[in-house]
Amino acid sequence: MHYTAAQRLDRLPTSAFHRRLAVLIGLGLFFDAFDLYMAGGVMVALTVSGWASMATNASFVSAGAFGALIGAFLAGWSGDRFGRRFTFQFNLLLFGAMSVAAAFAPSMNWLIVLRFVMGIGLGAEIVVGYATISELVPPATRGKWNAVLFFLSTAALPVSTAASYLIIPHFGWRAMFALSGLGALVVWVLRKQLPESPRWLELAGRHEEADATVSRIEAIVARETGQALPAIAPLARAAQTGPHRRTRELFRPPLLASTFVGVTLNVVGLVGVYGFVIWLPTFLVRGGMSIHASLAFSSLMASGSLAGVAIAGRYSDRIGRKRGVIVASLFSAVLGVAYAHAGSHAATMAVGVLLTTTMYFAGTLGFSAYVPELFPTALRLRGCGIASVAGRAASIVAPQLVALLYARGGGVTGVTLALAALVVFQSLVVACFGRNTTRVSLDTLFDDASHDQGQRTGATSTPDMIVAPLADDAGFNRS
Repeated sequence: MHYTAAQRLDRLPTSAFHRRLAVLIGLGLFFDAFDLYMAGGVMVALTVSGWASMATNASFVSAGAFGALIGAFLAGWSGDRFGRRFTFQFNLLLFGAMSVAAAFAPSMNWLIVLRFVMGIGLGAEIVVGYATISELVPPATRGKWNAVLFFLSTAALPVSTAASYLIIPHFGWRAMFALSGLGALVVWVLRKQLPESPRWLELAGRHEEADATVSRIEAIVARETGQALPAIAPLARAAQTGPHRRTRELFRPPLLASTFVGVTLNVVGLVGVYGFVIWLPTFLVRGGMSIHASLAFSSLMASGSLAGVAIAGRYSDRIGRKRGVIVASLFSAVLGVAYAHAGSHAATMAVGVLLTTTMYFAGTLGFSAYVPELFPTALRLRGCGIASVAGRAASIVAPQLVALLYARGGGVTGVTLALAALVVFQSLVVACFGRNTTRVSLDTLFDDASHDQGQRTGATSTPDMIVAPLADDAGFNRS
């Protein structure tokens, strides 16, 4: 009997293959996020050195965001057309090379241009990374593995702020770009041995390569466990779809609801980063703190990000992505209001740590795990790409709005209250339009019947016929 890649992959226990996959994809996300988060310290240094003003700093941030918008769009198309592996390798190479080049930028205008090109690689990496691991791990632990990626990505926040604190005062902002770019290029070399998604290979009609790739993964698992592999579950039903699904389906029922939810999660998540986290050191300096004190304060607050991701990784597959996003969003709103009215540095820091924790808890469940689950394999990268494009578009506008709101007297209070309103809106959207995806095979039919059934039953795992797109490399050792 012929079994699909989805059936074979979904029943495998955790192995060295899954751990290696998560680390190598996660390291790429780490250096992308490192570059993103270090922008806060770099902007302070650029301002103090006379290279930049508030206006040119806003252009610097927006240029990266605009590049990421284009990268997300291209990743959605190329990931479905040319393969997951080709796409995540190309964008990481582009990002790493441009980051190294930024270390030698002769002027602020050149730095803004290079930031734009770096953003293309950054935007693509995020779209492809989470979707790729979702297609290679079993449903019962999909939330955990996406949390591992998000943890490695989020670890860049405290690492980059600490690195800024230690490196910028002594070696300047150029050293930060060199460190980020060289790290990305090393990961690019290490990731050349990762396989293509077998689900995608099957949709591309490359069944022999898909079979060979899954067989290698099964061999790794069997060798590590020393036991027979679990039995393959029969198909609950065959998918009524093929590889050539059109993008416009994402804007029609039943996938329209998934697109709306994915767009909302990306917009709110990235506005939180570009509208609050990146600007925090600058806010503190404007409030009278020294550069050293502001970076140290930001580093302490950033500790909440790792806590939020770790908690999400532990409970994502238990409480479910939909329920978790709703609850965490409401908590974030309450804490946002509290942060805006904190009266002392100690109270601000305490509430800030909790606010960062809940923001990143919601981000782990929604941004990394939930969005790739909302779309069938044939449209997964395009769906994720469109959602990411919307988020990137919002992040382009966010720095400008933050600068305007801050300058017009709103200050940090106005910024955090605006963030609180956004996360309340997010919770309402997910509650009304989100589908239950926890422990459900990625290839369960995306129709109204399966949606309604999942909402009623809590959605148990039902391996299904795969629905993937169109071709790349199946081998572990090809370049």
